[in-house]
Amino acid sequence: MDRNGRRLTAVGLGLAALLPLAFLGVFFAWPVATIVGRGFVTGGALDLTAIDDVLGSARTWQAIGSTVAQSLVGTVLAVVLGVPGAYVLYRLRFPGRTAARALVTVPFVLPTVVVGVAFRSLLVEGGPLGFLGADGTFGAVVAALVFFNYAVVVRTVGSMWSHLDPRPEQAARALGASPWRAFREVTLPALTPAITSAASLVFLFCATAFGVVLVLGGPGYGTVETEIWVQTTQFLDLRAAAVLSVVQLVVVSASLAVSGWSRRRREAALRLQADGTVDHLVRRSDLPLVALTAVVAGGLLVTPLATLLVRSLRTPAGWGLDNYANLATTGSENTLEVSVWQATLNSLRIAVDATWIALLVGVLICVVLSRRPRHPGGRRAMGVLDGVFMLPLGVSAVTVGFGFLITLNRPPVDLRSSVILVPIAQAVVAIPLVIRTLLPVLRAIDQRLRQAAAVLGASPGRVFMSVDLPVLGRSLGLAVGFCFAVSLGEFGATSFLSRPDRPTLPVVVFRLIGRPGADNLGMALAASVVLALLTAGVIGVAERLRVQSAGADL
Repeated sequence: MDRNGRRLTAVGLGLAALLPLAFLGVFFAWPVATIVGRGFVTGGALDLTAIDDVLGSARTWQAIGSTVAQSLVGTVLAVVLGVPGAYVLYRLRFPGRTAARALVTVPFVLPTVVVGVAFRSLLVEGGPLGFLGADGTFGAVVAALVFFNYAVVVRTVGSMWSHLDPRPEQAARALGASPWRAFREVTLPALTPAITSAASLVFLFCATAFGVVLVLGGPGYGTVETEIWVQTTQFLDLRAAAVLSVVQLVVVSASLAVSGWSRRRREAALRLQADGTVDHLVRRSDLPLVALTAVVAGGLLVTPLATLLVRSLRTPAGWGLDNYANLATTGSENTLEVSVWQATLNSLRIAVDATWIALLVGVLICVVLSRRPRHPGGRRAMGVLDGVFMLPLGVSAVTVGFGFLITLNRPPVDLRSSVILVPIAQAVVAIPLVIRTLLPVLRAIDQRLRQAAAVLGASPGRVFMSVDLPVLGRSLGLAVGFCFAVSLGEFGATSFLSRPDRPTLPVVVFRLIGRPGADNLGMALAASVVLALLTAGVIGVAERLRVQSAGADL
């Protein structure tokens, strides 16, 4: 490529990066910076008294301790249970493996409110496990977090495990090593980048859990995330909420840094692995791991959702569909301003808008980050952009919604009455998932193909259309599915921003379970089933499209 061609490419990449930077600057950096200002600046001067007040409170340290404890325990359990599942689902060949992988994936995209309601229906007095007395306890919250994040470990570790060359482990076995020793000394070191990447992500998701803690946590249980919500909505203490947001930002940013480092190691390791999927039929020595995976899938993943479905069919008068019929009403004593079905339509409309916004911004980001400049300065710039664009993954949805609430309410950006406010907030939350879904696909393209197209006279746009787009299309359906499902179930930011006359389905579910009455509880259970079916259906279609177009898992 000549100098003019390289200059044209650089200009094109700069323009492609401009829109995402502007979008995240207005709808992410500005709100977060404003929150920081609320906690540290008063009357235009630096004021650290709020920090002393908040960090001097026993309530704050209890929330921090709960956040760290649930994140550590949830991460350890997810990894311990998920690594055997990764082996079974990605290294063993058996009928129904594709369906089993889809089943494992569904919990990750389920709305947090639905999962909270499902576990409460399982653990509450009168539920199948009510005798344990675990409702509202630390154990209930951790179990729900493992339910969510089991898929993260299975897919992250499994995708790498499926590409490992089996010959080193086979050689160790041939030299007399036991299966456990061969795994510990040969396979485990090769999987370490993937395990570290998965663990850092799980810790991040556990630390920013909101809906689960809000629904499942008892009266005295709270995390930094829920404390931000309480300080804002109940105590109206914006300065305390701002300080807590900064505390959470520090914690999750550290986790995000570890995740980025481990992700780069995993991508580098994957480039050194053999191509293609290497698997084998189930052997006798595999049966304990198969049994463990089946127990986890059945006991941890299926049982709460099955209990939710069964309890949604139970009414004070017996079994029936009364709870579903009541979804056309506003609940007992007009608990809601709109019916559940109207809220469902609101959620679907918002999800469509949030999805196209997240895809537009996310694809542009992936196109920019997938390039590998030759000049060291260009590579450093790409590294900086990579960190900047992934920052929304390190800030909780509650903080984003809180930031929107106190920044986008006055000129020149007054979106208080705009119907696009909630979709934008949900798009900010979904953009990192688009990047994580599409960027590895674009980075896997041989750079020489782009260079050859450019040498033949293709413009940067033509190179993208002829080289990148056909490959990108194979995973675009999965990205659309993730965006749509995340938007349908998003609760953290939406809980701040949704209006009473235009609520989303998760907001409606939370309002219903917070009001007394058997009818309201029954409607909440039925609405949770509807929301779970919608998200599972979206992911199922996306997975089907991906398998048909790519013929293999990511």
